[in-house]
Amino acid sequence: MDQAGKVVADAVLGIDTLWGGDVMCPSGTGRFIADSWFSDEPLPVAYTHPAAGRLRQSGGVSSKNVDRQAVEEYLREVKLPAAIAGVSEEAGKLAEKPGGLRQLYLSGLAVCLETMWDLALELLGMGEPVPYARCVEAATGKLPEPSKPAKKRERVAELLAHSGYLSSSSGALLQAVDAWRRDRAIPMPSVRALGASVIAHFDNLSAKNLLPYLPRELAPVPRANIAFLPIKDAWFSGSMNYIGRARNTDGAPKYEATYEINASLQMSFPEFEQLVSHEVVPGHVTTFAYLQDLYVRGKAGFEATVLPMNTRAATLFEGIANNAILIAHGVTEVEELPDEDLQIGVLLALLQDDAKNESSYLTWGEGRPQTEVAATLRRDFLVTEERADKLSGAWGRHPLLGRMYLPAYRFGTERVAELRRTYPAERVLPAIYGCEGLVDIQTVDRVLAG
Repeated sequence: MDQAGKVVADAVLGIDTLWGGDVMCPSGTGRFIADSWFSDEPLPVAYTHPAAGRLRQSGGVSSKNVDRQAVEEYLREVKLPAAIAGVSEEAGKLAEKPGGLRQLYLSGLAVCLETMWDLALELLGMGEPVPYARCVEAATGKLPEPSKPAKKRERVAELLAHSGYLSSSSGALLQAVDAWRRDRAIPMPSVRALGASVIAHFDNLSAKNLLPYLPRELAPVPRANIAFLPIKDAWFSGSMNYIGRARNTDGAPKYEATYEINASLQMSFPEFEQLVSHEVVPGHVTTFAYLQDLYVRGKAGFEATVLPMNTRAATLFEGIANNAILIAHGVTEVEELPDEDLQIGVLLALLQDDAKNESSYLTWGEGRPQTEVAATLRRDFLVTEERADKLSGAWGRHPLLGRMYLPAYRFGTERVAELRRTYPAERVLPAIYGCEGLVDIQTVDRVLAG
């Protein structure tokens, strides 16, 4: 590991620990900011120091009862501001390297880590309130803006009418969507078997419509080595946990992951298809597996192995995942999907991600109360009651996720869709999957313009 990798490891796991995350936990109930640690490098002091364990156990700075003594001990022993500054310094040293891609990636990562650090200080009463616009711009490269669901909602109404679910008002449309979902609801007790079948379907589609455009070295990499695990009463809809630490007898990675799905979700089968493409193949699991392989083959730096949320890379990954079902089918538009039920499911999933952005904007940009935000999400974005409650509450009002992560879904989705319309598949797909170097939602433009 070079010096840039060392400061990235300390900074990312330091921020993760400060906010109560545990990247070595196999479950999403324990993980938080750091999405992965799949290198064989030893864990840094930011994770291994005894003070770190106590801080993780207490839940970090966003817990209801912050253990200030644990926080103070951790910050005294682990020099987190220096590690974050080190990421910027190492980026600066790389400025003269050919292409400058790694330098730009690390610079963007540093901006996001600095913002998460300042948000932690704000919560602790040790710093000034962080402007909402700064949070959104750090993670997405763009200033906050409200979502615009009208066109998607109108198209959903049109497609529902084709299937006999008529609506003449916004209230009637919501009732029609609820009825459509009920008639196509998946049985959660059978989610493992159902997941296996849908994963196989999208893996086959990806072999046909993604793999031919990628370097041949990626062909043997498993795109979907994942197990579905239903869990009860989770505050999230689901958690993809990329593990990536198992090895074959020859030392090669097994590229393994799990997906914990909230057993209380109300979901139709077409929405489940979109979920599988998003979380597994050719979405998150595929993306992480390819990055792990690129790292093993020396084609990506250490930073590709410890991928954090609330960053510009995460915004790109959410954009890939939300476009994954289109990538799998080899199309660029929802209306090109082969089945109108599937089109409805994808549009409803995209409306839910528009709702995430709207929840962030209304909560932090306009200071609206949760009850009003929940009602807006339900009415204008056609989400279920369960999703409206979670997105306006546990997610939307979270001091970090609500301000930095929720806007990432919509912006990433729209940007990746725009790139796929602009560039041919043989150009854009290798770029977004990192085959020409680890990129984020902004630096991918450097690769495509080259």
